[in-house]
This record gives sequence, structure tokens and C-alpha cells, in this order.
Amino acid sequence: MENRSADARQTAHGAAMASGHGVPASGDVPLLRLDNISKEFPGVRALSNVHFDLRRGEVHAVCGENGAGKSTLMKIISGVYQPSAGTIVYKGAERQFSSTRESEAAGIAIIHQELNLIPHLSVAENIYLAREPRKGFLVDRRKLRADAKRCLDRLGVDIDPDRPVRGLSVARCQMVEIAKALSLDAEVLIMDEPTSSLTEQETRLLFKVIRDLKASGVGIVYISHRLDEMAEIVDRVTVLRDGRYISTDDFSATSIDAIVSKMVGRSLEEKFPDRTSVPGDEIILSAERLTRAGVFRDVSFTLRRGEILGFAGLMGAGRTEVARAIFGADPLDAGMVTLHGQALSITSPRDAIAAGIAYLSEDRKAQGLAIKMPVDANMTLANTEAVSNRFGLIDFAKHAKVAKEYVDLLNVRTPSLKQPVRLLSGGNQQKIIIGKWLFRQSKVLFFDEPTRGIDVGAKLAIYRIMDELAANGIGVVLISSELPEILGMTDRVAVFHQGRITGVLETKKTTQEEIMRYASGYGPAGAMRNAHG
Repeated sequence: MENRSADARQTAHGAAMASGHGVPASGDVPLLRLDNISKEFPGVRALSNVHFDLRRGEVHAVCGENGAGKSTLMKIISGVYQPSAGTIVYKGAERQFSSTRESEAAGIAIIHQELNLIPHLSVAENIYLAREPRKGFLVDRRKLRADAKRCLDRLGVDIDPDRPVRGLSVARCQMVEIAKALSLDAEVLIMDEPTSSLTEQETRLLFKVIRDLKASGVGIVYISHRLDEMAEIVDRVTVLRDGRYISTDDFSATSIDAIVSKMVGRSLEEKFPDRTSVPGDEIILSAERLTRAGVFRDVSFTLRRGEILGFAGLMGAGRTEVARAIFGADPLDAGMVTLHGQALSITSPRDAIAAGIAYLSEDRKAQGLAIKMPVDANMTLANTEAVSNRFGLIDFAKHAKVAKEYVDLLNVRTPSLKQPVRLLSGGNQQKIIIGKWLFRQSKVLFFDEPTRGIDVGAKLAIYRIMDELAANGIGVVLISSELPEILGMTDRVAVFHQGRITGVLETKKTTQEEIMRYASGYGPAGAMRNAHG
């Protein structure tokens, strides 16, 4: 492990933390300490007597299932929320931040899991929003651009600072968020799922930046559901469960299995469920030579009844773009889509929905949910006519009955049907989107990065739902950047490279290495194995 604190200090602190009070060893004064932090929302106790501390020059991971309280704790540190009880000690003085601007001024920055960028502003304007360099009363545009470019160069990404954020991929937006945090020169940097949208190469660049920050004395709070990546950068790990403090350990003295066991309160040996769906011969969906100029070309594949088909490839390979085009969100220049043997004419999402095709976006908050609306409204959002009376008005009794039926069916954890979905965990939000499309009686579901930013327990629940859908005859396409997920959940995998499918492989007969060869354009020349059956 690189840049580790002295072993003696780690051991002393671990012994102190083992008492359950999170108090650092004598003489080891933390940069940041939280004691007995509690937070209540209407109907929900999000945190209860939580302890945490952070030293200079360390990466301290916070782990827990969705709903464990990780993001709530980070929002308290950064001034988004104020605690209902407990104290925050920062640089030796008790503090309570009333806003993010106040915490940033004190040297605390947060990279949110949810992107907080303004689409119509440029990359540079987003990075230095409300902190633009001035020349008199005017913004110094030259310095703004130069400063933003310096932050982006530090991350090793080639993004034009003058380009509007609108149109950037989710991964590039994530890099802009990281650059924005780096521009603050913070002493405490909170990273909430910073790699959830990044490629492996971008993740490596981020880890290099993290090591540099550690060496300069910055304390980093790191939240991620990708537990395996923590071994490279994390010094200590604190586990929360159901809003309560469970433990803090040196990362080198624990294991992934032990962390997961503490997170869920039980051992979780299986990462993927035993598959019950069996692919048949009947073709549900067929795509023939789909083309969108400059994005993808000549894309052909089939989806069988009872099958989960994977879309794999590097970032920007065209996987999401093909799914969006089939859903009618983006135009097609050529090609044909056939559903149950019938050729479709899709020019908008409305056409696709009417035909029975649904797309679960990788950006669930922006494109999958009305986050300020309650659970019941979101659950029926795609099929309001089915819960309306003959006058076109919502039948609230039917509306509530349907919402409860799907909440129970999918085991959505919510205090009530009227809970705003923004207050639910990522896994429960994903279940609501699935329920919305099931109520619409969709025949084909495209899952685009469905487990991004959700915990291991919630992932398993989503996998089981996908398997049940396939077993019940619904067509399932899984788009994922995580190859273990592709190998664990699909029957075949269509591999994309630069807008084309370079091979369709039988999952049981392939490996991560072979998939990566096809994804990098090095698969056998002209290989299109099993592309059409």
C-alpha cells in the first residue's frame, strides 16, 4: 500500500476505534472528527450516533449498503445538511457548516455521486462557478480557461474548457466534477463514488491524483461500492449499517469478505444468482444494420426469449447510443428493428414505449425518475392512463393499489408511497424504474449500467429481478462496463468497438481477456460469432 501512515499510529488508532467510540489515540489529533452524529428526516432516522475521523494524508473509506447513511454523513460534513445531534471538530475547533460555500471556504470539498453541473455553461465556467477570476468587474476569460485547463491536465483528460457541458458523456461529466473539486485546493476532499462512470484508464489517472494529494497532506474520504479497487489507495475503512457505526479498521488488516459481512450483517457469498431463465429459439428482438452517421454503423444482433444479452465495450464504443436509438431517443439513419417478427417504425420514445420497448438510462436521476415526486407517482408515470378514469383524471385508489403492488413485488424499501424518490437509496430508485416499465407491460428492457453506484446487496436483488424477467419471457439487454457482471449475468455478449459489433460471444465459453480483445479491436478479423442465432 502506497504512502501509508506509520504502522504504530495505525495500530494505536485501530485499538481506539475498536472501542466503538471513534476517538483517536492520544497525541494523534485528526484533521476532522465527528462524534455521536445523528440526523432525522420526517419519518426516517438516517444516522444514529455515528463516529468518524480523518487524518491528514490518508484515504479513509466509508462503506455500507445503500441507505446505510454514507451520503447523509458526507452532506453533513460539507454543509448540505446540519446534524440533529452530535459535534464536528475540524482542525481542532468545533464547527457546524450551514452551507457548502461555508465548508468550501474552510477547505472541505465534495465530489457528489449525483452530477451537479449546469448543462448550458462551459466546462471552465462549471469548474469555477461563483469563483471566476476577475479583471475589474469582468470575468477574466483567459485566466478562467487556463486555470480550468490546468485542473483537467492534472487529471490527464482531454476536454476543451470552452465546450458546453451539455453533450458530454456521463464519464466526462464525472471528470469535470473531479476537476471542480481539485480547483478548490481543499484540505479535506470527499469522493462519493468517483469511479462509478469512469473507464479503467480514467480510474488509474484518478488514483495517481489521489496519491499525489495524499503526499501533500490532503485527507480524503472515499466512498465506493467497488470494494476491490480500494486495496490500491485506501488506508482505513469505516463501515456503517442502517445509519449506525459498525467498525473502523486498517484496510491492510481486514478483507473484502469481512467488510461485506459487516455491511450487510451477514455473509454474502454469492455475487450473482443461479440463473433460472433458459434461452429458447424464439427471437424477440432483431436489429439489422443499424446506422447513425458518426456514431455507429451496421449494428446487427438478435435477442431470444429467456435470454439476457450483454452489450460490452470501452467507453464511447456505441453501446448506449444503439440502445437509445432503438428506444427512439436518438435518430437512426438506416437499419430495421423487428419485435416479435413485426418491423417497427420508431421515431420517438413514445413510439418505442407503445411497441413495448423500455430503456433504463445509466443516469437514473436525470432520465429515469421524477426525483421530487413520490414513489407512487413515479411507479405509474409511464402508464398513467391505466390508473385514470374515463374523464382522464387520476383514480387515486387504483393509483395507490398499483404502486403498492409493485413496491411489494420488487421489495422497495420506503417508509411510505408518498416518500420523495430522491430520499431513497440508489438500489430502491432502480427498482422503482423497473416497476414503472413492468406496469407498462414492456416486452424488451434495456438495462444501461443498472448497478452503477449501488451496493452489493442491492446488486444481487437487481440481478434476480433481471433473471425473473427473462424467465417470464421479457427480453433483457444488459449494458455494463463491469466485465464480471457481464460474465455473471448474460447468456451471450455483443462486444462493441468504435461503433461496430466486433463479435457476439457465448458467455460460458469466453473470458474477460477475450472480451477485451474484441473491445479493443483485436478480435479475429471479421469475427461475428453467433451474431444472428
